[in-house]
Amino acid sequence: MTSKISSGVKISVENSYQPEYSNPMNSEFMFAYKITIENNNNFPVKLLRRHWFIYDSNGSNREVEGEGVVGVQPVIDAGASYQYISGCNLRSEMGKMQGTYLLENVNNKKTFDVYIPSFEMFVPFKMN
Repeated sequence: MTSKISSGVKISVENSYQPEYSNPMNSEFMFAYKITIENNNNFPVKLLRRHWFIYDSNGSNREVEGEGVVGVQPVIDAGASYQYISGCNLRSEMGKMQGTYLLENVNNKKTFDVYIPSFEMFVPFKMN
């Protein structure tokens, strides 16, 4: 697990290769990741947007931006956490992701960024 704390919010990431959704013969590699967002502030926050940078070891890079996560804009109370699972497809066996979330302090409506730590995705090697 990889974690990072910024602006009073801890972001933790766990990820795994998904062989059942991958097709290596067609250069299709699927990874799942589980994000835990812990609000260590003394005010509730609302997750407004996500901004991902995806790096594939084949040299291609992508940016993904959008509202919320997995179709929702969760409100996370002070001292509470929110967790979700999503996925990323790569065209090679290795890559990495990192990014930011735009959060809003629900009490005063001020927005701020929190950083999603960089995490690597790789196909496990088979042992003979």
